[in-house]
Amino acid sequence: MAEPLHQQAKRPVSAALAGPYGHPFHPILVTVPIGAWVGSLVFDIAFHLVHDPDFLARGAMWLIALGVIGALVAALVGFLDLFAIPPGTRAFRVALLHMTLNLLVTVAYAGNFWWRQAGDGPSGSVGAGMLALNAVSLAVLGLSGYLGGKLAYHYGVRVAHESTQAEGFVPTHGRTGQHTG
Repeated sequence: MAEPLHQQAKRPVSAALAGPYGHPFHPILVTVPIGAWVGSLVFDIAFHLVHDPDFLARGAMWLIALGVIGALVAALVGFLDLFAIPPGTRAFRVALLHMTLNLLVTVAYAGNFWWRQAGDGPSGSVGAGMLALNAVSLAVLGLSGYLGGKLAYHYGVRVAHESTQAEGFVPTHGRTGQHTG
């Protein structure tokens, strides 16, 4: 008898590359671009609030670059997770939208990096357009993150089976958490 479709999406295509059962690498890798890009937006806003802001413009630009590199690494592992989801399912459609939005955001940030390099260089001004592109890209990333959460927490993609999860809630011998005195 074939494995149910929802169980297929829980198993990695390659445990060595995507992470073992119940421990996917993609969720931890996405913290790099998220953190870098949030930091770049904070630097862009701070650029307009301080007296000598050049270091903030440079910092934002390099955080954007770090985020693009981190996003590409996370995407490689994310593709492996996508291959575990059966095509033609709601989870697969959500995963495709999640992937598409993430790729668009990565391209937008790569363009933002290029724009900053093409202008006055890394210590140039952070114009309103750059700041807006950063903010809009981060908002789209938030939407994509919501969809990624839906994949994991609603559809259970790459999450351990419920029976495996239940093991964590079995009381250990002599330690039920209740007072006996």
